Amino acid sequence: MRAAHDPSLRAAARLTLRFAWASALRLTLTGALACIGCAAQAAQPARCDDWSAYRQFIAHFMQQDGRIVDFSTAVQQSTSEGQSYGMFFALVANDRATFDKLLAWTRANLSAGRFDAADLKLPAWQWGRKPDGSYGVLDANSASDSDLWIAYDLFEATRLWHEPSYAKLAWALVTQIEKQEVATLAGLGPMLLPGPQGFQTGGTTRVNPSYLPLPVLRALAAQAPSGPWASLAANAYTLVKTTAPLGFSPDWAAWRDGRFIVDPKKGDVGSYDAIRVYLWAGLTDPTDPLAKPWLDAIGGMRERVAQTGVPPERVATTSGVAQGEAPIGFWGALLPYFRALNDARAANLAQTHLAAWAAAAQQNAASGSTTPGNSTPPPVYYDEVLMLFGTGSADGRYRFDATGQLVPRWGKLCEPAHAHS
Repeated sequence: MRAAHDPSLRAAARLTLRFAWASALRLTLTGALACIGCAAQAAQPARCDDWSAYRQFIAHFMQQDGRIVDFSTAVQQSTSEGQSYGMFFALVANDRATFDKLLAWTRANLSAGRFDAADLKLPAWQWGRKPDGSYGVLDANSASDSDLWIAYDLFEATRLWHEPSYAKLAWALVTQIEKQEVATLAGLGPMLLPGPQGFQTGGTTRVNPSYLPLPVLRALAAQAPSGPWASLAANAYTLVKTTAPLGFSPDWAAWRDGRFIVDPKKGDVGSYDAIRVYLWAGLTDPTDPLAKPWLDAIGGMRERVAQTGVPPERVATTSGVAQGEAPIGFWGALLPYFRALNDARAANLAQTHLAAWAAAAQQNAASGSTTPGNSTPPPVYYDEVLMLFGTGSADGRYRFDATGQLVPRWGKLCEPAHAHS
């Protein structure tokens, strides 16, 4: 469930961004992967664990009350997705104050104050400006992938910050996810519905492959072995493999008459949702028994980039016909995918594009585009999210182990980062 972004903002953001944001990513992608600022501490003191790109993300997209805003949408929307990803990045950054702000805003606004162990309402997926100019919930349906991520964030916060109150929330959330967002499909078994309402009609169940990150499912299976999570992981692989006949994952698919079919509403397009399928596969621990088969099932993107030098913005997954050039965020999402495939050429290409993008943005900023009073298009939320996931992994800030647990490198980025291979 993704609202359309303003294409003019996306195009403009490719050319001109704030100097601070560009500088943060440039540092990340041009030699500072092992330690940001360590070599020049005397001249410019910096903590070795400082994640500049994360700080810039929070400064730009998070309001003081903990609301992540997607400025590229007409309604200035906030989503459960944005809140869940923000909580994850705060966990990676060891930023508990921000984590708690994000959680508090989610509880108060997306769950109407009902986000407690004894009374938990699944978060509404979309909140923003209403037609009358007021702000509030725009769509009360929940988004199951965000719900999974929030539960994951809470479980991992319990473990890493030694705070049991987070676990109580996580268990309450997992209980509601299992009750409202997991369906048993005849001939398959448990499958994650994209949300409680509107995805099962007339014998057809619509599903979203990008809603099923394997590390998150592994972690939930470890927490709740009697739950559906291990079976969901296996069925998610079946979904990805079956719906990617040419190695490209679609944004949406459907289950009908005992098999996966092309989604009757969105068709076979793979684009802004599907890019996360490659990202999650690249972030999966290589010792996971599904890691290699999963990567093998979606090899089409690697082959396409090898042929053309750029990922497509959209691809018809049943024919391979591609359209458009992907935005910069796709390169960020594909970086872990290329690294997991041990494709050094493609990974270097991704880093080259990301570095060139940052350099161009820095040049625009230096020419005066960030002068106070000038109108500067803001960074695009979704691009920045994908890049934080991808570059954060590539520069060793975090990884997932074989059980799905988060392994952050808090305070350790002056040590050599281990390659994800």
